[in-house]
Amino acid sequence: MQGILTDITKCVGCRKCVGACQSINACADEKPEQKAQPEELFNTRYTTIVRKTNTTSEPRFVRRHCRHCLEPACVSVCPVAALKKTPAGPVIYDKGRCMGCRYCMFACPFGIPRSEWESLAPAIRKCTFCFEKTKNGGQPACTEACPEGATMYGTRESLLVEARTRISNEPDRYLHKIYGEHELGGTSVLYLSDINLDFLSFDRDLSNVPPPELTWRFIKETPIISGAVGLSVGFLYWLWKRKLKLSKGTNEQ
Repeated sequence: MQGILTDITKCVGCRKCVGACQSINACADEKPEQKAQPEELFNTRYTTIVRKTNTTSEPRFVRRHCRHCLEPACVSVCPVAALKKTPAGPVIYDKGRCMGCRYCMFACPFGIPRSEWESLAPAIRKCTFCFEKTKNGGQPACTEACPEGATMYGTRESLLVEARTRISNEPDRYLHKIYGEHELGGTSVLYLSDINLDFLSFDRDLSNVPPPELTWRFIKETPIISGAVGLSVGFLYWLWKRKLKLSKGTNEQ
């Protein structure tokens, strides 16, 4: 299974990964309001850089994009299999199957998928690990573009070994934690850092529970809730019609 390891201590915030991602995915030009939010994800921006400051070190730049969960919630809730977890690791999307329910947006514990709200036939947009490129032996555009080696591509197993080696060799440089190794069942995108990355939604109390087990507790109730609402509306309509009929009969007398 393939993965990405990002070393926060090496990132300089150049955003070349962002540009490379937008180029290979032929993303439309960003709107002024989107450019004004450089740290946010949009349907025209699948990865972004978040600038974090603290009192003990220089600013840190943290890359945010789809984590390609080992057990992705977005895949588990999609009723038409528009989202699929591939054996190689990437979570990919088939627009032709999508019915536009946006369950994936509500289910994702990391808040990643974005919708083309302005489109009459909106699609879901997110990082796909440059699947068409990587399945033919290439690497994602973002890791290929990084000039500092802050983000690297390889098998998840080899990246975990690399991360553990870096922590062992420089124990004072890093937090002794590999973000994404276990959280929420594990992700294919891993992070090494010297600052806390809980703001990336790694701060879950049920940190090792796969997302589908969490999201289905709520998503599975949707048909029941919808049915109950429908019955309630129907009952209120019946009461209104009955009252109207009785009122009409009284007036006729």
